[in-house]
Amino acid sequence: MFPTCNCSTSSLPARATSLERTLSQARHYVGTIEKDPEGGHSFVRKKNSTVRFVVQWLDAPEESTKYPSIDDIERANYSAVTLGNLETWSVPPMTYGEKPEAHPDNHPVVSAFQANFVRGGLVLNMHHHHYANDVMGWSGFTHQLAENCRAALTNTAFPTWDLACLDLSRLTKKEMADEVKVDGPPQAERHPGHKVAQLLLFHLPKSKAAQLKTLASPTDGSWISTYDAFSAFIWRTLTRLRTPVFKPNPSSHIFWAEAVDMRRRMHSPKVHPRIQHNVMFAALSSTAPVQQLTIDEILHAPLSTLALYIRRMTSSVTQENLDKTLDMVAMVRDKTSLNIRIDSHPPMSILQTDHRDANIVSADFGFATPLTYRHLLDRVTEGVIIIYPTRDNNPGSDEGPEFSMAYEKHLADDLINDTEFRMYFEYRGVDAEDARMPSRCCS
Repeated sequence: MFPTCNCSTSSLPARATSLERTLSQARHYVGTIEKDPEGGHSFVRKKNSTVRFVVQWLDAPEESTKYPSIDDIERANYSAVTLGNLETWSVPPMTYGEKPEAHPDNHPVVSAFQANFVRGGLVLNMHHHHYANDVMGWSGFTHQLAENCRAALTNTAFPTWDLACLDLSRLTKKEMADEVKVDGPPQAERHPGHKVAQLLLFHLPKSKAAQLKTLASPTDGSWISTYDAFSAFIWRTLTRLRTPVFKPNPSSHIFWAEAVDMRRRMHSPKVHPRIQHNVMFAALSSTAPVQQLTIDEILHAPLSTLALYIRRMTSSVTQENLDKTLDMVAMVRDKTSLNIRIDSHPPMSILQTDHRDANIVSADFGFATPLTYRHLLDRVTEGVIIIYPTRDNNPGSDEGPEFSMAYEKHLADDLINDTEFRMYFEYRGVDAEDARMPSRCCS
C-alpha cells in the first residue's frame, strides 16, 4: 500500500517499463509451470509468454462508499476485510489458496500484477505462485523492482542484477532413475476437528517485546532471541485458552512448526541475499532432533523452557540437514505429495512464518515508499501465524512487528480480552475472513 504519491497517468509507462525490466531479470516469473515427461515440474517461458499487468481506478468520488480510500485502509490497519471482495483487487484466479487452478499439473500462471488506484494512494497487488518464491525471494524481487522504478523515474542508472540470484545449483540434486524412486504419502486433507477461523491482527510494541525477552530468558544465561520469547509466549497463551475447549491429553504433543529462511544459513558456498525461489526449510516438531514438549510442559514449565525449545528448533535447521533432506526428496517420485498442510494437523497446531526481514517499508520506488504490505487472504488456513515487519523503521519509534493469527472465530473474544496477553499485545482488528464461510463479515 502506497500513500498519496505521484500517481499520474504519465508515470505509468515508467512503472510498466520497470516491471518489464525486473521480469527480464527474475525470468522465472514469466510463463507457466508445466509437468515434465519425467514427472517433475519446470518453469516454462515461451517467445509469446506475457505477464498480466492490470491497472484500475477505484478513486471516483461517486464511489466513495463502494471502495475505501488509502486513509480508510490505514485506519483499519490494512485489513483485507476493508477491501471487500478481493477478486476486485486481484488478477483472477490468483487469489490466495490451495485450489485446483494452482496445482502444478494444471499449468498455473507464475505471476500477475494489478495496480489499484484509490483515493489518496495505490494498492499494488503482486501475485506469484508459491513455487516461484518464498517471502524473502519475493522481498528480493520487490526491492529490485523498487530500485528499477526509482531509476526510471529519476533518469539515473539502473541497478545491476546478479545472475547468482537465479543459480540454484547449490540446491539441486541429481535426477534419480525411476526404478529407485518411491511414492510419497497420500495428500493430507483438512482435519475434521477444525472450527471456522478468522485472522486476528495484533501488534507487539518494541518495548513490550523487550519485556517479554526478559521474562522468557533462562536464569543460567543461555541466549534466546526476541523471536524465541514472543513465540513461546504466544504458544503458551493459545494453548492455555484452547485447552479447555479441545481437551487434549496433557501428556500429548502439539504440532509446532516454523518456516526458516536459509539464505543466511548457507555457508558452503554462501548464496546471494536476493536469490530467487524457495530457499527455505522448515523446523517441524514431529521430525526435528529436539525432544518435544508435552501440553502439560507448555502450560506449566518456566517460559524459558519454551523459549529454549524454540531456539533449539531453529538452530536444528542447518545447511547439512537441508542437504540430507534434499537427498531424500530426490528419491520421491511425485514431489507434490510432500506438500505440508498445517490444517491437516489437529486443532491447536501452529505454523509460524516470519516476514520481519522483508522490510518493504524501506523500498523507495521513486514515486513513494510503501506504508506497509499485507498477504491478502480471503481463505483462512487454520494454524497459521504470519509475523509482519514493523511499519516504522525509525529508531525512536515503539512500533514493532504485527501478528496475523488464525484463530477460532467463536473463541476470538477470549484471546482479544485475555488480561495476560493484553499486557504485551495490542489488538488491531480482524485481518481477514474466510470468503468460503457463510458467516463472513463484510465491510
